[in-house]
Order: sequence, then structure tokens, then C-alpha cells
Amino acid sequence: MTFPLGAWRALPLLLLLAACAAPPTQPAKPVPAPSCPVCPVCPHAPAPSPTPAPAPPRLQATDWSQLPHWPGEQPSAAWPALLQTCAALGTRPAWTAVCQAAREVDGYSDAAVTEFFQSRFTPYQVINGDGSTQGLVTGYYEPVIAGNDHRTARARYPLYATPDNLLVVDLASLYPELKHMRLRGRLEGNKVVPYYSRAQIADDSGGFSAPVLAWADNAVDLFFLQIQGSGWVRFPDGRQIHVGYAEQNGYPYRAIGRVLVQWGALPLDQVSMQNIKRWGETHPDKLPELLNSNPSYVFFKRLPDDIPGPYGALGVPLTPERSIAVDARYLPLGAPVYLATTQPLSDVPLERLVLAQDTGGAIRGGVRADYFWGTGKQAGELAGRMKQSGQMWVLLPKDAPPPALTRN
Repeated sequence: MTFPLGAWRALPLLLLLAACAAPPTQPAKPVPAPSCPVCPVCPHAPAPSPTPAPAPPRLQATDWSQLPHWPGEQPSAAWPALLQTCAALGTRPAWTAVCQAAREVDGYSDAAVTEFFQSRFTPYQVINGDGSTQGLVTGYYEPVIAGNDHRTARARYPLYATPDNLLVVDLASLYPELKHMRLRGRLEGNKVVPYYSRAQIADDSGGFSAPVLAWADNAVDLFFLQIQGSGWVRFPDGRQIHVGYAEQNGYPYRAIGRVLVQWGALPLDQVSMQNIKRWGETHPDKLPELLNSNPSYVFFKRLPDDIPGPYGALGVPLTPERSIAVDARYLPLGAPVYLATTQPLSDVPLERLVLAQDTGGAIRGGVRADYFWGTGKQAGELAGRMKQSGQMWVLLPKDAPPPALTRN
């Protein structure tokens, strides 16, 4: 959504709770190794062997019959998302034939779509490094928040565009192995220093300045808009503008739900977007301190109003309920995925064809997905409640060589 959307978005419930686990216990004091003053290497205390790195996730080729209830719920509903993938990947060798063939398919027919996938793709089950096939499925969405196109007594929280003085250093040009890392800062004289933190941005006297796209009515709503990475701002006259992630100030995200738990303000099982907002309404004097405890800050840009969803990491608009965010280190962006999970907070199956078109900062691992629910209040309620177990099968074009990940 986006920044790429998935580098942030992730997910009110996950992002609020991800860091809420109990703090680690203090380690026991180490037992002194036996003294051996006369030998350079003590035979009674051999050097410990290094802990092996965990195995990476892998993909295992399988048969269509192994996908539970394939082709799932209305496979034709995923066709618009597949066409978006073809818009991004259609010129790549592995996708050229597939996307050319897609032009001849009746995308409104479930039977035709099912036949297309079975004849053109091979299913691979996603397996975690520990050999398990179950993983976490969360949800995200686009919020619609109240605001104005100019500052008023009510609308006084700015949605900033990217500041002119924000420096972004892409390390991949010098170190290809660091292609996913960027440094952000600003010039102070001839020295690059860290960029302004959230608290410094909020302090009008701190020297920060940037263009303002709109003004929000509620500071917590704006905060969660930044977490989701894109959304809409609705003005009093009914007009709306579509905004999405443009840049970030370079600081790591800190979950404010964890802060409230540490303060004793909320029990862990009651941390939610709604309860944080209620707490802010009843503790307006403490709200700035809470929000500023997360130093990370997102800058926005205008998005077209007529796209079906926000832009994901693949660079195409996301399709509600048919696009997911994945860990692109393990699953190829753009690939179709058969997702088998359940509806939020229930045992009702949610088994359907989706497209891996986004990434997210909290989306890490093989069997791990963030499900895009769409826009607005209802989508937000579903996304906020979704924390389900699920399985995933990635579908790769038959003419494409399996990714190196599959070679065990």
C-alpha cells in the first residue's frame, strides 16, 4: 500500500501486539570455566561450536489434489489481480507465454480460470524452515479518516508530503547484497545526521518543514493511517483524497500498544486500535507522549482516485480480498498463491486464489501472509481481528525454472 505497502502496513493488531510479549528473563550468571593457566587452550573447556543458522523456508512441488478444496471460492474473482500481475511481469520470459494466453481466457468463468491455472502453473507448497506448513495470516486495509484541505480548529494534524531535505541513500548501488537496505538522514552543514524523529516533527519549533497534503481531525486516526500506509481523507463537503506511502524518516517502528501495557494503562488482551483511540480521548494530556514513543514517521503522496486499491510493492493496484503481502525473500512477487485459512476470529474456511503483490515490514517468513481486505470501516474491523493460522501454495508458471529456494 504504497511504500511499498507492505514495508509498513502491516496490520493494526499485529503491529500493536507484535512487541507485546513479556520481556525476557534475566540470564543466569555464567559458570566460570575451569582455570588452565599453563595451556593456551584449556582441554576442559572446549570452544563452543557455533549455533547453526535456521534453515530457510522452501517450496515443494505438489499436485493440485493436495490443495484443500481447490479451486476454492470463486477463482474468477482473482482474475483482475492476475491481470495486474501481467501488467507488471508480462514482459519477463517466465511470464510472457502465460500472460499472452490469459488474453484468450474468459475471466468471468470459474471453470475457464481453473483450467487456465491447472494447465499453465505448477503448485508448490510453502514449507517453513522447521518443516511445518502452518503459519500466521493477518489482515490490513485502507482507512478513511476525517480531515480538511486546510487547517481548522478541528483539523489540525498535518499529513506531510516528503520533505525536500530528506536524504535517501540506496546501498544497493554500492553493495548489491544490501539491496533491501536504505539509509535516511539530512545535511547539517557538510555532515549527514539522522533525520527528525516523530517528536521533533511534531515540535513546531524544531526546524522541520514539509508540504502538507491535508489536515486530519484525529491524531490517532492519522497514526494508524501511517501504519497502514495508504488511505483516504474525507473533507466536510464530501470530497476525498487518496493518499499513499511516499517515504519514511528512517527510524524503526515501536508498537504503542506495548507502551500502554508497560504503563499499566491497558492489559495485553485489550490492546486494539479502538481501545488505543479511546484511551487517547480520555487522556489527551498523555497522548502526545504515547504517539512520540514511536519515533518512526511516514510521509505521503497523492494517489489516483480511480484505482481499485493502493499500490503494493509490485507497483500495481491491490485488489480487495485477492491481494496479499508476503516476504519477498522467499516468495516471488506477483505469483498466484492458494491461501487456506479461516475468517477472522472463526473456524469458517477462507480458501481462495490470491496474488502476492505486496510486502510488509512485519511480514517475515515462508508461510506468512497479510491479507488485504479493502477500504473503510468494515474492512478495518475484519483486518483488525484477523490473526489466523493458514497454509500457502505458490503457483509458478510451468515454463519458469523453480526458484533456488526449492532446491533442498
